[in-house]
Amino acid sequence: MSEPKALAERKQHIVLGVCGSIAAYKAAELARRLVAANYEVRCVMTEAAQEFLGAKTLEAITGAAVITGFWDGSENGSISHIALADWADCVVIAPATADTIAKLALGFSENPLLALVLATRAATVVAPAMNCNMWEHAATQRNVETLRSHGVTIVDPAHGMLACGWEGSGRLAELDDIVLAMETRLSVAPMQGMRVLVAAGPTREPIDPVRFISNRSSGKMGIALVRQALIRGAAVELVHGPIDLAVPRAAAVTPVTTAQEMYDVVRQRAHQGGPWDMIIMAAAVADFRPRHQESSKIKGSRGLESLSLEANPDILATLGTELRGRDRPYLIGFAVATGAESELVQDAKEKLARKRADMVVANLAADGFEGDTNRVWLVDSTAQVRALECATKDSIAAQILEAAIAAKSREGRDDV
Repeated sequence: MSEPKALAERKQHIVLGVCGSIAAYKAAELARRLVAANYEVRCVMTEAAQEFLGAKTLEAITGAAVITGFWDGSENGSISHIALADWADCVVIAPATADTIAKLALGFSENPLLALVLATRAATVVAPAMNCNMWEHAATQRNVETLRSHGVTIVDPAHGMLACGWEGSGRLAELDDIVLAMETRLSVAPMQGMRVLVAAGPTREPIDPVRFISNRSSGKMGIALVRQALIRGAAVELVHGPIDLAVPRAAAVTPVTTAQEMYDVVRQRAHQGGPWDMIIMAAAVADFRPRHQESSKIKGSRGLESLSLEANPDILATLGTELRGRDRPYLIGFAVATGAESELVQDAKEKLARKRADMVVANLAADGFEGDTNRVWLVDSTAQVRALECATKDSIAAQILEAAIAAKSREGRDDV
């Protein structure tokens, strides 16, 4: 057996196995995403997979030869599939057919992909794709449970319209969910056993049945925090306002619309759904709502000269006041501003004290709203300020969680 790999010193190694499903074409996009995320990728294709996707496509994406036969790529006496089995940090099979799943469960090794899985000690992730009746068949379910008992992660197929014309569970899972499962297996899981509650996205405050007050929040930062917490092993619940984003299936999700609804759900979960290790208020909650909501659409000819507003409940301040004591969850709030950086940091410090939070993540509206990157300042309960340079929201989310975990581990909190 090889020596443990120093993962921090090199790119992580992913073997992507592709089987003979109509969903095989999605493997090209999966490979592209993995390469773009700085993984080193090698592909192994079954004979049937090549009927749906050309090996040259994957070679062009990964920059490496694709293994399609037992003796492909064998050099200096090495056996290619055994060399890859040792090289891999994680093996991802997407799509995986019912036939391949059955043979994996029984330990068959009749093609390079099956032999590689049998030989590897790397984490293995399997994403099935097949007809819904095939997926639901007792034999397939028995084989899936066998693989799970062997430590294989199964990314259950999605429900929807299938290529065969049927509708049901059998579609290849969303690529985001497959990557999340892979990254979770690769993670050292510093949040294993922790429970995290996240609020994300905007709220909408209705004026009449067709108009509302809202803001430009996309919810991307909150979803990135959910994804990164899941990767690190946490159990995550998400309460989100109206968003148009794929939400990780591993999270428990409650959608809401208004600030009052978010207040009610978050407060209820905070008190009755715990104990929580961390609560992250990443939602852009509307500060005000119309005092009166019209029951029918306001006609343009009538006009609207003024709109009377009233304050929405402050979720973060309520949690900061109600959740007291040494064992309360680590409470993270967000602050956004349009002024100077110095004013933003000062506002964050004041918000931290006023709302009894443990950390406030501050950013300028121009840096964060709607985009895929962000630039933030972390202000914690010791009044220390840490600036995080512009990076992807996933990277920023990872750094926020790492800072919170470190702070939480340092704290011995009495009543606050």
